[in-house]
Amino acid sequence: MASSSGDSVTRRSVASQFFTQEEGPGIDGMTTSERVVDLLNQAALITNDSKITVLKQVRAWGHPGPDPPSDKSIEVRKFVIGFIEEACKRDIELLLKLIANLNMLLRDENVNVVKKAILTMTQLYKVALQWMVKSRVISELQEACWDMVSAMAGDIILLLDSDNDGIRTHAIKFVEGLIVTLSPRMADSEIPRRQEHDISLDRIPRDHPYIQYNVLWEEGKAALEQLLKFMVHPAISSINLTTALGSLANIARQRPMFMSEVIQAYETLHANLPPTLAKSQVSSVRKNLKLHLLSVLKHPASLEFQAQITTLLVDLGTPQAEIARNMPSSKDTRKRPRDDSDSTLKKMKLEPNLGEDDEDKDLEPGPSGTSKASAQISGQSDTDITAEFLQPLLTPDNVANLVLISMVYLPEAMPASFQAIYTPVESAGTEAQIKHLARLMATQMTAAGLGPGVEQTKQCKEEPKEEKVVKPESVLIKRRLSAQGQAISVVGSLSSMSTLEEEAPQAKRRPEPIIPVTQPRLAGAGGRKKIFRLSDVLKPLTDAQVEAMKLGAVKRILRAEKAVACSGAAQVRIKILASLITQFNSGLKAEVLSFILEDVRARLDLAFAWLYQEYNAYLAAGASGSLDKYEDCLIRLLSGLQEKPDQKDGIFTKVVLEAPLITESALEVIRKYCEDESRTYLGMSTLRDLIFKRPSRQFQYLHVLLDLSSHEKDKVRSQALLFIKRMYEKEQLREYVEKFALNYLQLLVHPNPPSVLFGADKDTEVAAPWTEETVKQCLYLYLALLPQNHKLIHELAAVYTEAIADIKRTVLRVIEQPIRGMGMNSPELLLLVENCPKGAETLVTRCLHSLTDKVPPSPELVKRVRDLYHKRLPDVRFLIPVLNGLEKKEVIQALPKLIKLNPIVVKEVFNRLLGTQHGEGNSALSPLNPGELLIALHNIDSVKCDMKSIIKATNLCFAERNVYTSEVLAVVMQQLMEQSPLPMLLMRTVIQSLTMYPRLGGFVMNILSRLIMKQVWKYPKVWEGFIKCCQRTKPQSFQVILQLPPQQLGAVFDKCPELREPLLAHVRSFTPHQVPFPPTPGPLASELLCGPPHPQDDLEPLALAPAPAPRPPQDLIGLRLAQEKALKRQLEEEQKLKPGGVGAPSSSSSSPSARPGPPPSEEAMDFREEGPECETPAIFISMDDDSGLTEAALLDSSLEGPLPKEAAAGGLTSKEERSPQTLAAIGEDAVKTPSPAAEDVGEPEAKGNS
Repeated sequence: MASSSGDSVTRRSVASQFFTQEEGPGIDGMTTSERVVDLLNQAALITNDSKITVLKQVRAWGHPGPDPPSDKSIEVRKFVIGFIEEACKRDIELLLKLIANLNMLLRDENVNVVKKAILTMTQLYKVALQWMVKSRVISELQEACWDMVSAMAGDIILLLDSDNDGIRTHAIKFVEGLIVTLSPRMADSEIPRRQEHDISLDRIPRDHPYIQYNVLWEEGKAALEQLLKFMVHPAISSINLTTALGSLANIARQRPMFMSEVIQAYETLHANLPPTLAKSQVSSVRKNLKLHLLSVLKHPASLEFQAQITTLLVDLGTPQAEIARNMPSSKDTRKRPRDDSDSTLKKMKLEPNLGEDDEDKDLEPGPSGTSKASAQISGQSDTDITAEFLQPLLTPDNVANLVLISMVYLPEAMPASFQAIYTPVESAGTEAQIKHLARLMATQMTAAGLGPGVEQTKQCKEEPKEEKVVKPESVLIKRRLSAQGQAISVVGSLSSMSTLEEEAPQAKRRPEPIIPVTQPRLAGAGGRKKIFRLSDVLKPLTDAQVEAMKLGAVKRILRAEKAVACSGAAQVRIKILASLITQFNSGLKAEVLSFILEDVRARLDLAFAWLYQEYNAYLAAGASGSLDKYEDCLIRLLSGLQEKPDQKDGIFTKVVLEAPLITESALEVIRKYCEDESRTYLGMSTLRDLIFKRPSRQFQYLHVLLDLSSHEKDKVRSQALLFIKRMYEKEQLREYVEKFALNYLQLLVHPNPPSVLFGADKDTEVAAPWTEETVKQCLYLYLALLPQNHKLIHELAAVYTEAIADIKRTVLRVIEQPIRGMGMNSPELLLLVENCPKGAETLVTRCLHSLTDKVPPSPELVKRVRDLYHKRLPDVRFLIPVLNGLEKKEVIQALPKLIKLNPIVVKEVFNRLLGTQHGEGNSALSPLNPGELLIALHNIDSVKCDMKSIIKATNLCFAERNVYTSEVLAVVMQQLMEQSPLPMLLMRTVIQSLTMYPRLGGFVMNILSRLIMKQVWKYPKVWEGFIKCCQRTKPQSFQVILQLPPQQLGAVFDKCPELREPLLAHVRSFTPHQVPFPPTPGPLASELLCGPPHPQDDLEPLALAPAPAPRPPQDLIGLRLAQEKALKRQLEEEQKLKPGGVGAPSSSSSSPSARPGPPPSEEAMDFREEGPECETPAIFISMDDDSGLTEAALLDSSLEGPLPKEAAAGGLTSKEERSPQTLAAIGEDAVKTPSPAAEDVGEPEAKGNS
């Protein structure tokens, strides 16, 4: 009773202050701030019903309300939601402080609170979006606020699946507003008058620094999809379906771009009504569908959907006349939207009023009724006063609240008596029924001694008692003020709190003040009795003593680990320690840390408990909290673990992954851990786990790993690249990794390396020039990604064209392996070759070389390079990598340009054509075999290429001894000799071949003899080489010289006079049987053929004399030539026409005794014979299978070889000197065509075998 009386007095006091001081400061001079504080204090102490009234007064003064979770009243929480809405509409900056409270209320357990929060968010979402759009500079608080608003919008959309029907209805209306806000207005959009100034997507600039137009547009469309899915759900309720139909109609009229989706949804619903609806509900839904279709039909944008709408309306039973009336007309197209909207809203009476059950009723008549009651005390009973007081308070909201509260006390089963007498309430809600209910309640309250009637009666009888009732409450108010309790916390500053303490007595002035009564009594008590104080008998400890005691206590607690573990209180000890450690100074924390690190594996729980306790202390401090202590704890732990030698069990990783927050400094410790080469893999595995398990900051962790990809230590860098290549396969990380690699690649465009490469924070250029290391630092990551993403090659080409020469050289050196990883069939690489950028020619060439160094070029690559060469860049260097893929004709055409390049490049060309780039000769893949290449070099026109370059090219061929064997050179000389005109470098090649392979002497003599038949003196350069060759091959060449006509023989003596005497001595060494006497020898021939007189004048004694040593058949050539000079020219043509013809064997060689021995001078030949070589196959020796040989030619061919088969019939010695292999090879060819060349080459073999 006393409490009720006190509440009543308080209510009257607050109300009277509010209404009486509305015009000004009032008699007590209270300011606005003081009045608000006083009202808040009163609200904290009074009952719920009056609290609403007081809080409304606070709202009128524009002060934020109390913390919503601090009050358990549903009505208070609903009021606070409305308060937040009004406050934020007036001052949007308050949303930064209140959005978190609204978010908590959105998750309230009470349905009505949640519905009120949804209604508030419907308005605040648009206000917040407009605020963000107008703010061109967005702070971090604004970003966080908008993120929470967006998250709350998503949560409300999820409430479409709520179990409560009312919540779903409110969520539908919110989604409707969200779709309208997040979509652009159109010219024919129908905008309600009260929403004309609302924000929409078309008012959002596309270049806003934070709000992204496209993202919001997608969110709006996604919300529409959610609404459409919800509407077609088979279990949707009737009220939800009705609301959704209206929302879709509003969306279609306000956003015509969604007209198609809305009409389609209506059609779907009409054909598939939910099976859960009752018969009456189906009729109601069809009626609403009809009304909404008519409202949509009126919109000008419905013209293209008129057929569908009309069909639906006809199915729903709409008369044609009504359909025609609602058709849009052309003249009122612009006027119709607002009118139609209003009429549609009038028709939609069936849709529930969302705000009816949530809006707070004004309870201000309560205090006014109280004042009336106090004015009419005389002549009224206690029941009458209480009934008059209660009647205006019985609003639907208050009654519903009372019912909910009273339900807690209802019995589980309905009492039989109540059941017997209960009848339904008639005319509920009428004035008479409310008055009757107030009278019933007043009677019960008066009987219990409660209510304003009883209180006022007591006040009239005992005035002093009224003051005593007020006194304890005032003391309670003062006590709360001095303690800075909950009622003061809403003000938010200490200065205001002190002001409230001083002026609180003024707000509660009474005839007898409370404070003067209590203060003298306390002061008097203190003076009469001496109080015992412990500080009077104890001396304070010094700081050192205090620290020593603390340290000793901590050590004892730490060392009691085993004893506590045996008692089973280990977890309790860890909790106590963790709580204590957070209050320690750094010295004590260091002691605990060293204790943990002594045995990390066993004391890891203590480390985690300490870490979590520090983080909890940070969270408990709220916005003013600092992470310094938590960060210091985490860094100490990680640094201590980093110094431990053995980390195989991954304790470092476990601490990192289970830490609640990884700060920047901790991330640096992890980076240093990764840079330790002995722990690189473990550290980067930790980073990888952080990236995948903490997605909110994954890019921050990924950045550290990307930085390590250009580390100076090879092991660290290679390990980082391996991890990044795996992460590059993840779609969510791919873009960031690629962007980082390309940013580093773009640094190569700078004239000097940026400071970021040297560890500086800002990207500024430094004076140091580019070095190979700094260039590679920019390329490591890019080159690692290139084989996985071939499109990146185009970025390298773009950078390459702008880079300086030093950078280009480094790029060309490091690009080889990545390009091979791409392969020559890469479409992007082929595209780069096809569209070679200007300035990137060397890069493309290098790529081609890398691709074709060990494998032949693909046809597609050859095609692209050929097109590039012929159509865009006629640089022959492009053809070098694909030479082995070109046609023979193309290679021969390019040879003049190729051999004019740098000698190193020419060497590379010949290596590719000869297949010797890797040390072994393999020209199987080359379009030209070695012989064809050498012949092509001889046939190059001196006009297209200087002779010096051609000679250098042929020297490169001769340098490849493994490729150009004696057989190959024999074929080359044979084919060159048969050309007409003779190549200029023919004799040079002959001399070089003979120098390389002296065993080709006989073959060369044959070539020289054939050249005489081709009148070699007609080619000055070749003739000069012919003479030099004869000079170098003397005395073997004497027999060839003797075949020359007299004029040319004289020319030989003119150019080489030193040949005259040896040749004369050679002729004089002939025996009488070898010296033929020509019919008419010339003077020069006579001089050469005249020898010293022999004592034997006839042949018979000479025959009876001992046979001289056998001479080689070369000696017979001079005799034959002297006799048959005239016959040579006549038989040249016969030689070509008689295939396989062989002259008769010489009579002078019919017996072994008649065969002259070799001249002594032959032993002193200038060309050394080589060691054992592989035998020359006969097929390489045959010179001309198609032409027959004259007798003179047969003799010519025997310069170095044995006699033909017929002439050597009796010469067993010569046959036995041959090796069986050589005889077999020559015999096979001799059956077909007796080849002089076979014998020429076979002779050195016979000599070697003998």
